[in-house]
Amino acid sequence: MSASSADPGAPRQRPGRPRVRGADVVALGLLTVAALVMLMPLYLILLAALRPAELAFAYPPDLLPTSLTLANFPEALFRLLPFPLYFRNTAIIAVLGIVGDLLSCSLVAYGFARFRFPGRDILFVVLLSTLMVPLIVRLVPLFVLFQQLGWINTFLPLSELVDAARIDGASEIGIWWRIMLPLSKPVLAAVTIFAFQNTWNDFLGPLVFLQKNDVRTVILGLYGLMGMFADWHLVMAAVVATVLPMVVVFLAFQRFFVKGISVTGLKG
Repeated sequence: MSASSADPGAPRQRPGRPRVRGADVVALGLLTVAALVMLMPLYLILLAALRPAELAFAYPPDLLPTSLTLANFPEALFRLLPFPLYFRNTAIIAVLGIVGDLLSCSLVAYGFARFRFPGRDILFVVLLSTLMVPLIVRLVPLFVLFQQLGWINTFLPLSELVDAARIDGASEIGIWWRIMLPLSKPVLAAVTIFAFQNTWNDFLGPLVFLQKNDVRTVILGLYGLMGMFADWHLVMAAVVATVLPMVVVFLAFQRFFVKGISVTGLKG
């Protein structure tokens, strides 16, 4: 037997287990408590949405999931207001807004990062300056402009798209499409989540530009439902249905989202 052979009588070495420090246990406990505190309002909303009117907001509150029913959801979403129509309108605006944000953000970022041209720094400062101007400041001139264009009560003011076909240089577009975009998946996923959240939760824009009932969004429908009556268990059911798509999108892009918010640069 060679010297390099293992001794069968020798005790087998077990792989070392990671040490659990007391500070890690305390930090995990504090984070768990903080997460439970933050999730408690959502849990109460869900309970109210699944209970009849006499138990939805009873005092003292019953935190156990008892006396649950699904009857509130069809009552709130189908009989009182046309929420399926509102969901369809919001989904159209959200998808168009996400596509527009991804195209414009990635193309503009690629242009500023790769090209050097006269006035580049000035344009970059102007671009950053627009981020400091809130929508409420631009709302009146935007409304006048869109009214003159005939865009009121249409989705155009809320989902403008970039016409990428007009951009010259197929080689640069190829680099942007085949190299830069795959490397930027985590960042684009974060942009997708933020764009979807901002579009889905937008209240002021649809309130100003969408004045007809057949083009309203779910947020406007939820606001109208809140003003109709005081049956808050039905309102909570509509709130749960409104929040659910955002939860699904976040869970679908969560892995990329965590990377996207932590990325500080790309390796060349």
